Amino acid sequence: MSKNEYWVHDLDPFLFQFTENFGIRYYGLAYALGFLAGMWLLHLFCKHGKAVLTPEQQSFTITAMMIGVLLGGRLGYSLFYALEETLHRPWVIFQIWKGGMASHGGFIGVLVACWWVAKKLKLSFLQLGDLLCPLVPPGILLGRIANFINGELWGKVTDVSWAVIFPQSASLIRTPLEQIAPRHPSQLYEAGLEGALLLAYSQWRLWKTDVLATPGRLTGEFLAIYAVVRIFGEQFREPDAPLIMDLSRGSFYSIFLLLAGVFLVLRSRKTT
Repeated sequence: MSKNEYWVHDLDPFLFQFTENFGIRYYGLAYALGFLAGMWLLHLFCKHGKAVLTPEQQSFTITAMMIGVLLGGRLGYSLFYALEETLHRPWVIFQIWKGGMASHGGFIGVLVACWWVAKKLKLSFLQLGDLLCPLVPPGILLGRIANFINGELWGKVTDVSWAVIFPQSASLIRTPLEQIAPRHPSQLYEAGLEGALLLAYSQWRLWKTDVLATPGRLTGEFLAIYAVVRIFGEQFREPDAPLIMDLSRGSFYSIFLLLAGVFLVLRSRKTT
Protein backbone atom coordinates (compact mmCIF):
# COMPACT_ATOMS: atom_id res chain seq x y z
CA MET A 1 0.00 0.00 0.00
CA SER A 2 1.15 3.52 -0.70
CA LYS A 3 1.29 6.03 2.15
CA ASN A 4 -1.69 7.84 0.64
CA GLU A 5 -3.88 4.77 1.27
CA TYR A 6 -3.32 4.67 5.03
CA TRP A 7 -5.61 6.45 7.45
CA VAL A 8 -4.05 9.59 8.90
CA HIS A 9 -4.84 10.02 12.58
CA ASP A 10 -6.78 13.25 13.06
CA LEU A 11 -8.86 12.60 16.18
CA ASP A 12 -9.44 15.46 18.61
CA PRO A 13 -8.29 14.66 22.17
CA PHE A 14 -11.07 16.90 23.54
CA LEU A 15 -14.67 15.84 23.91
CA PHE A 16 -15.50 19.46 24.73
CA GLN A 17 -12.93 22.24 24.44
CA PHE A 18 -13.42 25.57 26.19
CA THR A 19 -10.01 27.20 25.63
CA GLU A 20 -6.86 26.19 23.78
CA ASN A 21 -5.62 23.97 26.61
CA PHE A 22 -8.69 23.49 28.77
CA GLY A 23 -11.68 21.24 28.29
CA ILE A 24 -12.98 17.72 28.82
CA ARG A 25 -10.42 15.32 27.41
CA TYR A 26 -11.11 11.72 26.46
CA TYR A 27 -8.14 10.70 28.60
CA GLY A 28 -9.67 12.19 31.74
CA LEU A 29 -13.05 10.77 30.79
CA ALA A 30 -11.44 7.32 30.48
CA TYR A 31 -10.22 7.52 34.07
CA ALA A 32 -13.62 8.67 35.31
CA LEU A 33 -15.48 5.89 33.49
CA GLY A 34 -12.89 3.35 34.62
CA PHE A 35 -13.47 4.26 38.26
CA LEU A 36 -17.24 4.15 37.78
CA ALA A 37 -16.95 0.71 36.21
CA GLY A 38 -14.85 -0.46 39.14
CA MET A 39 -17.39 0.91 41.60
CA TRP A 40 -20.22 -0.88 39.77
CA LEU A 41 -18.34 -4.19 39.62
CA LEU A 42 -17.48 -4.05 43.33
CA HIS A 43 -21.14 -3.40 44.09
CA LEU A 44 -22.09 -6.47 42.03
CA PHE A 45 -19.52 -8.63 43.80
CA CYS A 46 -20.92 -7.66 47.18
CA LYS A 47 -24.53 -7.94 46.05
CA HIS A 48 -24.00 -11.53 44.87
CA GLY A 49 -21.98 -12.67 47.86
CA LYS A 50 -18.48 -12.57 46.42
CA ALA A 51 -17.50 -10.13 49.16
CA VAL A 52 -18.99 -8.75 52.35
CA LEU A 53 -18.47 -5.00 52.34
CA THR A 54 -20.91 -2.34 53.46
CA PRO A 55 -21.68 0.53 51.05
CA GLU A 56 -19.42 2.76 53.15
CA GLN A 57 -16.58 0.23 52.94
CA GLN A 58 -17.06 -0.05 49.20
CA SER A 59 -16.80 3.72 48.81
CA PHE A 60 -13.70 3.80 51.00
CA THR A 61 -12.10 1.03 48.94
CA ILE A 62 -12.81 2.67 45.58
CA THR A 63 -11.61 6.06 46.84
CA ALA A 64 -8.36 4.50 48.04
CA MET A 65 -7.91 2.80 44.67
CA MET A 66 -8.51 6.07 42.83
CA ILE A 67 -5.86 7.83 44.90
CA GLY A 68 -3.47 4.90 44.49
CA VAL A 69 -3.88 4.80 40.70
CA LEU A 70 -3.50 8.54 40.22
CA LEU A 71 -0.57 9.07 42.58
CA GLY A 72 1.14 5.81 41.65
CA GLY A 73 0.69 6.39 37.94
CA ARG A 74 2.05 9.91 38.08
CA LEU A 75 4.98 9.14 40.37
CA GLY A 76 5.71 6.00 38.37
CA TYR A 77 5.98 8.00 35.16
CA SER A 78 8.20 10.58 36.83
CA LEU A 79 10.56 7.96 38.27
CA PHE A 80 10.45 5.20 35.64
CA TYR A 81 10.28 7.25 32.44
CA ALA A 82 11.36 10.81 33.24
CA LEU A 83 13.78 10.43 36.15
CA GLU A 84 16.42 12.84 34.85
CA GLU A 85 13.90 15.60 34.22
CA THR A 86 12.24 14.96 37.59
CA LEU A 87 15.57 15.21 39.43
CA HIS A 88 16.43 18.50 37.74
CA ARG A 89 12.92 19.96 37.79
CA PRO A 90 10.94 18.13 40.52
CA TRP A 91 7.96 20.47 40.17
CA VAL A 92 7.09 18.78 36.83
CA ILE A 93 5.50 16.02 38.91
CA PHE A 94 2.62 18.40 39.58
CA GLN A 95 2.23 19.49 35.93
CA ILE A 96 -0.41 16.85 35.28
CA TRP A 97 -1.96 18.85 32.44
CA LYS A 98 1.09 17.93 30.34
CA GLY A 99 0.25 14.22 30.66
CA GLY A 100 2.44 11.36 31.81
CA MET A 101 1.11 8.30 33.63
CA ALA A 102 2.73 4.87 34.00
CA SER A 103 0.64 1.73 34.34
CA HIS A 104 3.34 -0.02 36.39
CA GLY A 105 3.33 2.91 38.80
CA GLY A 106 -0.44 2.59 38.93
CA PHE A 107 -0.06 -1.06 39.94
CA ILE A 108 2.24 -0.07 42.78
CA GLY A 109 -0.24 2.60 43.84
CA VAL A 110 -3.09 0.07 43.90
CA LEU A 111 -0.89 -2.33 45.89
CA VAL A 112 -0.29 0.33 48.55
CA ALA A 113 -3.99 1.28 48.53
CA CYS A 114 -4.96 -2.38 48.94
CA TRP A 115 -2.62 -2.73 51.92
CA TRP A 116 -4.08 0.43 53.50
CA VAL A 117 -7.70 -0.67 53.00
CA ALA A 118 -6.98 -4.17 54.31
CA LYS A 119 -5.38 -2.68 57.41
CA LYS A 120 -8.18 -0.18 58.05
CA LEU A 121 -11.01 -2.65 57.45
CA LYS A 122 -9.17 -5.57 59.10
CA LEU A 123 -9.39 -7.72 55.97
CA SER A 124 -7.05 -10.26 54.45
CA PHE A 125 -4.62 -8.49 52.13
CA LEU A 126 -4.58 -11.33 49.59
CA GLN A 127 -8.34 -11.81 49.63
CA LEU A 128 -8.88 -8.10 49.08
CA GLY A 129 -6.35 -8.15 46.26
CA ASP A 130 -8.27 -10.97 44.56
CA LEU A 131 -11.41 -8.89 44.81
CA LEU A 132 -9.83 -5.73 43.42
CA CYS A 133 -7.94 -7.20 40.44
CA PRO A 134 -11.09 -7.70 38.33
CA LEU A 135 -11.89 -4.00 38.81
CA VAL A 136 -8.74 -2.86 37.02
CA PRO A 137 -9.14 -3.97 33.34
CA PRO A 138 -11.98 -1.57 32.41
CA GLY A 139 -9.74 1.37 33.29
CA ILE A 140 -6.85 -0.08 31.28
CA LEU A 141 -9.12 -0.73 28.30
CA LEU A 142 -10.51 2.80 28.29
CA GLY A 143 -7.11 4.34 28.98
CA ARG A 144 -5.51 2.62 25.98
CA ILE A 145 -8.36 3.71 23.74
CA ALA A 146 -7.79 7.26 25.01
CA ASN A 147 -4.08 6.88 24.15
CA PHE A 148 -5.14 6.08 20.59
CA ILE A 149 -7.51 9.05 20.43
CA ASN A 150 -4.69 11.27 21.70
CA GLY A 151 -2.39 9.90 18.99
CA GLU A 152 0.29 9.04 21.55
CA LEU A 153 2.31 5.92 22.38
CA TRP A 154 2.14 4.84 18.74
CA GLY A 155 3.57 1.62 17.37
CA LYS A 156 6.56 0.72 15.24
CA VAL A 157 6.73 1.34 11.52
CA THR A 158 4.87 -1.31 9.49
CA ASP A 159 3.18 -1.91 6.15
CA VAL A 160 0.17 -3.91 7.39
CA SER A 161 -3.10 -2.84 5.81
CA TRP A 162 -4.53 -1.51 9.09
CA ALA A 163 -1.53 0.68 9.89
CA VAL A 164 -2.12 4.30 10.86
CA ILE A 165 -0.12 7.42 10.13
CA PHE A 166 0.36 9.40 13.34
CA PRO A 167 1.38 12.98 12.44
CA GLN A 168 2.85 13.45 15.93
CA SER A 169 5.46 10.80 15.10
CA ALA A 170 7.14 13.43 12.93
CA SER A 171 9.10 14.26 16.08
CA LEU A 172 11.04 11.03 15.52
CA ILE A 173 12.23 12.05 12.04
CA ARG A 174 15.95 12.67 12.20
CA THR A 175 16.76 13.72 8.63
CA PRO A 176 14.91 15.86 6.05
CA LEU A 177 14.76 12.87 3.70
CA GLU A 178 12.65 10.81 6.09
CA GLN A 179 8.87 10.83 5.87
CA ILE A 180 6.13 10.09 8.37
CA ALA A 181 5.63 6.34 8.07
CA PRO A 182 2.54 4.23 8.83
CA ARG A 183 2.71 2.52 12.21
CA HIS A 184 1.03 -0.20 14.21
CA PRO A 185 -1.96 1.11 16.20
CA SER A 186 -0.34 -0.52 19.22
CA GLN A 187 -2.61 1.36 21.61
CA LEU A 188 -5.54 -0.69 20.30
CA TYR A 189 -3.55 -3.93 20.57
CA GLU A 190 -2.89 -3.11 24.21
CA ALA A 191 -6.53 -2.17 24.77
CA GLY A 192 -7.53 -5.61 23.56
CA LEU A 193 -4.84 -7.56 25.40
CA GLU A 194 -4.38 -5.66 28.66
CA GLY A 195 -7.97 -4.48 28.84
CA ALA A 196 -10.57 -6.67 27.12
CA LEU A 197 -8.73 -9.98 27.50
CA LEU A 198 -7.94 -9.48 31.18
CA LEU A 199 -11.45 -8.20 31.82
CA ALA A 200 -13.00 -11.34 30.31
CA TYR A 201 -10.55 -13.67 32.06
CA SER A 202 -10.81 -12.13 35.52
CA GLN A 203 -14.61 -11.97 35.39
CA TRP A 204 -14.81 -15.58 34.25
CA ARG A 205 -12.50 -16.71 37.04
CA LEU A 206 -14.43 -14.78 39.69
CA TRP A 207 -17.96 -15.74 38.61
CA LYS A 208 -17.52 -19.25 37.19
CA THR A 209 -14.85 -20.81 39.41
CA ASP A 210 -14.04 -21.01 43.12
CA VAL A 211 -10.76 -19.11 42.73
CA LEU A 212 -11.61 -16.81 45.66
CA ALA A 213 -11.34 -19.82 47.97
CA THR A 214 -7.58 -19.73 47.32
CA PRO A 215 -6.33 -16.32 48.50
CA GLY A 216 -3.75 -14.76 46.21
CA ARG A 217 -4.39 -17.06 43.26
CA LEU A 218 -6.42 -14.64 41.16
CA THR A 219 -4.03 -11.78 41.92
CA GLY A 220 -1.08 -13.92 40.83
CA GLU A 221 -2.79 -14.99 37.63
CA PHE A 222 -3.77 -11.41 36.87
CA LEU A 223 -0.24 -10.07 37.33
CA ALA A 224 1.34 -12.90 35.32
CA ILE A 225 -1.08 -12.61 32.40
CA TYR A 226 -0.81 -8.83 32.35
CA ALA A 227 2.99 -9.07 32.26
CA VAL A 228 2.97 -11.61 29.39
CA VAL A 229 0.51 -9.67 27.20
CA ARG A 230 2.26 -6.38 27.99
CA ILE A 231 5.62 -7.80 26.93
CA PHE A 232 4.00 -9.17 23.77
CA GLY A 233 2.32 -5.86 23.00
CA GLU A 234 5.58 -3.98 23.53
CA GLN A 235 7.00 -5.76 20.48
CA PHE A 236 4.73 -3.59 18.31
CA ARG A 237 5.17 -0.34 20.22
CA GLU A 238 7.75 2.35 19.56
CA PRO A 239 9.80 2.72 22.77
CA ASP A 240 9.07 6.08 24.37
CA ALA A 241 12.13 6.06 26.63
CA PRO A 242 15.70 4.70 26.47
CA LEU A 243 15.95 0.91 26.61
CA ILE A 244 17.04 -1.06 29.68
CA MET A 245 19.14 -4.15 28.87
CA ASP A 246 17.88 -3.96 25.25
CA LEU A 247 14.29 -4.10 26.50
CA SER A 248 11.65 -1.41 26.36
CA ARG A 249 10.82 -0.08 29.79
CA GLY A 250 7.35 -1.55 29.59
CA SER A 251 8.84 -5.00 29.01
CA PHE A 252 11.54 -4.60 31.64
CA TYR A 253 9.20 -3.50 34.41
CA SER A 254 6.72 -6.23 33.45
CA ILE A 255 9.30 -8.88 34.30
CA PHE A 256 8.91 -7.97 37.98
CA LEU A 257 5.12 -8.27 37.71
CA LEU A 258 5.56 -11.68 36.11
CA LEU A 259 7.83 -12.85 38.93
CA ALA A 260 5.39 -11.55 41.54
CA GLY A 261 2.49 -13.25 39.78
CA VAL A 262 4.26 -16.60 39.53
CA PHE A 263 5.24 -16.36 43.20
CA LEU A 264 1.64 -15.75 44.28
CA VAL A 265 0.32 -18.62 42.15
CA LEU A 266 2.93 -21.04 43.54
CA ARG A 267 2.29 -19.78 47.08
CA SER A 268 -1.45 -20.32 46.69
CA ARG A 269 -0.89 -23.91 45.59
CA LYS A 270 1.16 -24.66 48.69
CA THR A 271 -1.54 -23.31 50.97
CA THR A 272 -4.36 -25.40 49.47
